[in-house]
Amino acid sequence: MTSSFSGPPKNSTWRDQAACVGEDPEIFFPLVDLPAPGTEASLARAVCRRCPVIIACRTWALDHGEDDGIWGATTAAQRRAIRRAATEPAPVGPWGGEGAERE
Repeated sequence: MTSSFSGPPKNSTWRDQAACVGEDPEIFFPLVDLPAPGTEASLARAVCRRCPVIIACRTWALDHGEDDGIWGATTAAQRRAIRRAATEPAPVGPWGGEGAERE
């Protein structure tokens, strides 16, 4: 018997391939998003870690300012920290910053 499965549909998005499809959505939107073991956030992040589209999911959440839930194995607080770090100027080091020559 031959399989008719030939991969995801041509017009599918990363969401169609996500490991969370079919999972209880409640675990991805916990009341407390602390990633401590045994919490809903921890359970959601475990699903994310086995997901083939984890980076696309995380990128989407960062690009769209998603401030609720677990996306790409990150909590809302972690995504805020990533966005903040991406917009802050680079720290100036003892040699005058990036590209400066050492004496």
